[in-house]
Amino acid sequence: MLWLKAFHIFFVIAWFAGLFYLPRLFVYHASTTDEPGLARFCVMERRLFALMTVGATLALAFGIGILIVAPAFASAGWMHAKLALVLALIAYHLWCYRLLKAFRENRNAHSERWYRAFNEVPTLLLLAIVLLVVLKPF
Repeated sequence: MLWLKAFHIFFVIAWFAGLFYLPRLFVYHASTTDEPGLARFCVMERRLFALMTVGATLALAFGIGILIVAPAFASAGWMHAKLALVLALIAYHLWCYRLLKAFRENRNAHSERWYRAFNEVPTLLLLAIVLLVVLKPF
């Protein structure tokens, strides 16, 4: 059980590293106008997205493993709330892919300022998840 938790936490950290950095790349990409710079951001974003997807997949796999080994967690109210927030993270992750694709196809519709606000979403989700897991309020 502890091995599952350790690997779950490790891959959650890897996933969040990407969730924090990819939107920051979008901020810089949105303000770039030179062709070499635009191409460079597309490559960086694609590679980072691939790595963060590996982190997300393994974090989810180890999280499911924890629920299989300790099914009592699945009935806890705090776990239901955590899983709802994890679904929101998955939706955010997929939204990042859509934005990455829009940049790649030269269809970005958002400003640098919009991406700065978008960049704060995973921070809020992480805070809520950590509070639920540590405090187990219900």
